[in-house]
Amino acid sequence: MRQIARLFAIALVFAAATPAVAADTVYPRGIRVGVTPMPGLTESQAFLGFESAGHGVKVLLAELPGPAFGEVEAAFKAVPEGAMGKVKPESIETAAGKAYYTAEDAVVGTDKVRRYSLIVPGSKMFSGYIAVQVADSEAQTYSDEAVKKMLTSVSVRQQVPIEEQIAQMPFSIRETAGFKTVRTLAPGAALLFADGNEETGVEGAPFMVLGLIGSVPDQTDARARFAQQAAATIPGLREARITTSEPMRIDGSAGFETRIEAVSGKDNTPVTVVQWLRFGSASVAMRVIGSSPRDQWSEAFPRFRKVRDGLKGR
Repeated sequence: MRQIARLFAIALVFAAATPAVAADTVYPRGIRVGVTPMPGLTESQAFLGFESAGHGVKVLLAELPGPAFGEVEAAFKAVPEGAMGKVKPESIETAAGKAYYTAEDAVVGTDKVRRYSLIVPGSKMFSGYIAVQVADSEAQTYSDEAVKKMLTSVSVRQQVPIEEQIAQMPFSIRETAGFKTVRTLAPGAALLFADGNEETGVEGAPFMVLGLIGSVPDQTDARARFAQQAAATIPGLREARITTSEPMRIDGSAGFETRIEAVSGKDNTPVTVVQWLRFGSASVAMRVIGSSPRDQWSEAFPRFRKVRDGLKGR
């Protein structure tokens, strides 16, 4: 559990205000885990969660892989009582069911803090995780009892509304082309459209990933190399080879299309992949990736283009 609690410190390094209503469950943008925040906390603009005005209190919410809760539960049962050091895990009941909770003192730099963590089952596909850090200067207002009360209010939802996920993106999305699954990969940064789902897997059917890519060069020749290098970083492809890579206009803007043939997934499915880069300002490009089993490509490609052509800058 100590290792999971450390996710809080790691996540704050990598993290992205509306007043929270004390009596209501609030789900940070794009995720399936929510709580009733303690009074005085507002939704953070720097990470998924809540914080106090002076940033002395931080509440991070996250989704972990589905098996995470079971692994924590098994570890608790396997370790003899008193053998887990200073962190004393506790099984507690919450609004979302049984959860595991820890509280411990820590030091950040030269400052004393109190840290809390909670993990709760969400579904077969995800577990809910909450970590709280309270500066010593805030401890009287945000006591152990207050934090624990907030944590027991945890709630999970099985789906995030499509409109909520789309609204987070830095560009508008006017067309979903009939894709059945819409899933946030990174809040406000990457979105998945798929015909498959988390349980059946997405790689065996057409899917798309929409987002932005930075550090884009200004020169046309350099952009050609950049597009191919970006295509080479697409995860999950094996035996990949670029078949075409050429400049084009996308909605009146400079762009680049790269196509790849590869195999993907546990069944080594032959796939065709297209990557579109639509260049803009500030060395940032809109990046659209579409992947389809090769025998479904002729039907999937027009859908990919329909989604691409429906993307507009905000």
